[in-house]
Amino acid sequence: MDFEVIIGFETHVELRTRTKLFCDCPVAYDAPPNSLTCPVCSGQPGALPVLNRRAVAYTIKAGLALNCHIHKVSRFARKNYFYPDLPKGYQISQYERPFCENGFLEITGDDGRPYAVGINRVHLEEDAGKLVHSADSFEASEYSLVDYNRSSVPLMEIVTDHTRNPIRSTTEARNYLEKLRQIIRYVDISDCSMEKGQFRCDVNVSIRPPGAEYFCNRSEIKNMASFRFILNAIDYEVQRQWEIMKSGGDMPQETRLFDEATQTTMPMRGKEDAPDYRYFPDPDLLEVDLDETFVEEIRGTMPELPDQRLHRAVREYGLSRPDALILTRDRQISDFFEACLAHYPDGARLGRWMTKDLFKALKDAGISIDAAALRPETFAALLDLVDKGAVTEEIARKLLAELVVKGGDPEQMIKARGLGALQDADALREILDGVIRENPAVVDRIREGEDKPIDFLVGQVMRKTRGKAPAKKVKEMILASLR
Repeated sequence: MDFEVIIGFETHVELRTRTKLFCDCPVAYDAPPNSLTCPVCSGQPGALPVLNRRAVAYTIKAGLALNCHIHKVSRFARKNYFYPDLPKGYQISQYERPFCENGFLEITGDDGRPYAVGINRVHLEEDAGKLVHSADSFEASEYSLVDYNRSSVPLMEIVTDHTRNPIRSTTEARNYLEKLRQIIRYVDISDCSMEKGQFRCDVNVSIRPPGAEYFCNRSEIKNMASFRFILNAIDYEVQRQWEIMKSGGDMPQETRLFDEATQTTMPMRGKEDAPDYRYFPDPDLLEVDLDETFVEEIRGTMPELPDQRLHRAVREYGLSRPDALILTRDRQISDFFEACLAHYPDGARLGRWMTKDLFKALKDAGISIDAAALRPETFAALLDLVDKGAVTEEIARKLLAELVVKGGDPEQMIKARGLGALQDADALREILDGVIRENPAVVDRIREGEDKPIDFLVGQVMRKTRGKAPAKKVKEMILASLR
């Protein structure tokens, strides 16, 4: 390449607290506009903020998961700017003393190796309100309305460090965002729903000639809430900056917006730096003094993180790495897998059934694992019945689809419906002989050494027995008869 790329993220995560950051107004996403406000979050004169303890604990939890240093003394500041959805005319944020600093997040780099992206800081601030435009796009809107329900919802900001292993490509950018979202959901502090604005990013992009010690002025692309659009915006911005640099043009430091229709970025305003916001300590809030007991209590609630679970799943349970990656991607799935292991110790077989059959049943039903009626002990019991030959895999899959939606006892279901595996060798031989007589051409191909037609005969026997014939035993009988 004729240039090097640096990509930085300021990721905003709405925390899953019951109330807002500085008042008792509830946090909800389906309430009527401006129904969840009070004098504090709407910025009325004389109203005083009171800090939400749980929001602080959640921020510390994220900092621990991202290998950060936790400051024992932190403070809040006023970040001054004017916008219609900011009722006070300033935002309560953190500046010179955030809760967490100097961490890292390990991702897979472009070369396939572990790559520790530097985390500059993790700080806590209040969210702004929300503008509702009269049309789908700002340009087409005749007017805009303001909904202050979101104002002062706890918002955690995670800022990458461009001086320590910055992100260099769209592939690494996706890996970083996916891993960050996964970890936040693992530590259970946010749902990270991008559709609800709970996980959104400002993206900083800059380029430089190879080997240069400086970077050209950066562009910040605001309020991105889609992985696909984030990557498209980065690709466009890199190309745009390269064309400017190649032609010797001027590249101002600016804030830009991404137009989803044209897949291009557009100028919004000049990019502010910290002095433009006139930060100063908030006089209505005391410094936050975190005692060691408080931090250690939070540390004690930390779950096993995705990478730790991944390595343990491969090492202890005999899972293939691809299966382990799938089963540890989501904490609810991983918890379900581990709960099943208490009743069914064959981790490799359990993993195959989950990634192939359980996931299909969940998808067909349109539900998630935590909403399913299937319990871990029930799933383990079903697999145990398959292993004992009490039911065929084909019937077990049909039962699994029902268990996911309605629950139940698989052993009783099998007995009540007469779904047990066909164990009568003479009856099975009679059915197989009939299938062989009905398919002489297929039989000839098997006798000539072909293997694929065997599966056809097995399928015919399964059809005649309505899935109750043990496929493995049928195949053995076919080979014994025709080879």
